[in-house]
Amino acid sequence: MKHSMMILLAIAASTVTVAEAQSPGSCANLTGLKFERVEIIKAELVPAGTTVPPPYPDAPAIGPLPAHCRVDGIINRRKGIDGQEFGIGFALALPDKAAWNGDFMMQGGGGGNGIVAYPAGANYSGDRPALSRGFSVASTDTGHKAKTGAFDFSFMQDQQAYLDFAFIANAEVAGVAKQIIAEYYTKPAVFSYFVGCSTGGREGMILSQRYPTVFNGIVSGDPAMRTGLSNLAIAQWIPVAYNQASPKDATGKPQIDKFLTDSDRKLFMDALMNQCDAKDGVADGMISDPLGCDFDPSVLACKAGQNDACIAPEKIVGIKKAFVGPKNGYGTQVYPGFLYDAGIVARGFAPGLLALGPNGLFGPYTTATEIDVDKVALHVSDPLVEPASTNLSTFSLNGGKLIFFHGVSDPWFSPLDTLGYYKSLDETNGGADKVTAWSRFFLVPGMAHCGGGPSLDHFDMLSAVVDWVEKGTAPDPVIATGQAFPGRSRPLCAYPKHAQYIGSGDTQDARNFRCQGPAR
Repeated sequence: MKHSMMILLAIAASTVTVAEAQSPGSCANLTGLKFERVEIIKAELVPAGTTVPPPYPDAPAIGPLPAHCRVDGIINRRKGIDGQEFGIGFALALPDKAAWNGDFMMQGGGGGNGIVAYPAGANYSGDRPALSRGFSVASTDTGHKAKTGAFDFSFMQDQQAYLDFAFIANAEVAGVAKQIIAEYYTKPAVFSYFVGCSTGGREGMILSQRYPTVFNGIVSGDPAMRTGLSNLAIAQWIPVAYNQASPKDATGKPQIDKFLTDSDRKLFMDALMNQCDAKDGVADGMISDPLGCDFDPSVLACKAGQNDACIAPEKIVGIKKAFVGPKNGYGTQVYPGFLYDAGIVARGFAPGLLALGPNGLFGPYTTATEIDVDKVALHVSDPLVEPASTNLSTFSLNGGKLIFFHGVSDPWFSPLDTLGYYKSLDETNGGADKVTAWSRFFLVPGMAHCGGGPSLDHFDMLSAVVDWVEKGTAPDPVIATGQAFPGRSRPLCAYPKHAQYIGSGDTQDARNFRCQGPAR
């Protein structure tokens, strides 16, 4: 009897599965959808428990994921330059109808894009990917296939591919995804969100500026907003500053990997942390108020006759010049400088600005000792890609909410550049009080580019923007944790505030810190 009952239950379950597959709103039937310039390549059910391989080395796998329908397609398939095939590839994950929370989330890309990442919505969504939280999630390659890796920009030779990458693709995919969502669930998504970092951060800014009604909430992290000028700083200005004080090899070329010794770095970081670490009330290996850090490396410069516990004056000059950022011949700042922070000597995916030597930041870069900033800066801006517009009145009046965050030790894009953009919103949008009603900016102490470093780089910005859009709860603070400091939590505080210890209680617990800061 028990065995027979199990067989009947199995048959019933399979019947439900078949019925689902054949019903009008089924996953399989999505392949029959017809939209102009859109091909649905496949639509298939993905079983619960599926785990997705890590998106990049040293990253954790994503999952296990809930059961969902994955739809893959391409928009505007075409032949481009040299007969190459182009088109905006996309994927959309649709959770079971009973599990759908009614919202849509799109995840941003990275580098030069060129791949359709698994649409799980795992970044900056806390302990569970957006898909596991009931969101429908989309991703896109932004119009081309990478040939040589994450930083392949050869597609830019094709004008349409460049335009798709620059600003078109994400809005196109969002529009198609919303149509598929409405078909599958027989009702439209209530709210739409975009979350991205690096290139994805730039994409979020572009969407708020060029397509202000597509998304209700946008999270823009470490945005690659001015890649030409940031490259000028990282690949030329900073190594040239170091090269001018580096020892030379037998041919006279500077050896940038020997610019600082290990003892130099330790001396520098000890002095920095002694000056700025405990300003938040506790010495914990983090600089919680980087904008309030008043460290001057000049205090470490060797004086006449001094050889110990100091750094050669020319090296100090090089460090200060590097961190102040590139200036032209008239002394005008062309790209912001960088902050002194706990992560500037860290190694890893994005090594800190003082992490020289093997696996350091400047191993493959120039050996030049001079740079013509005026000449270089003249040719590096690109208005198609750079999200420079500050008039976001349509976005904000439509109820849009925009959250920025940036790692303080990001060696690729200065957090001061993102902060500068954020502050520039005031003049165009009615002043600081009005801007903070729909946009906030968060510095993440110690964090390198989009993660890593001696930081608390695990936080839920998705919930922060959802609560702001749907409940009117502004995100201040956002609680952060991270592998670099097991068992520790801290509040990430909206600019211009920072986390400050209240003076009692467990210093590992965010509840014993408050957000404080100067008036803007």
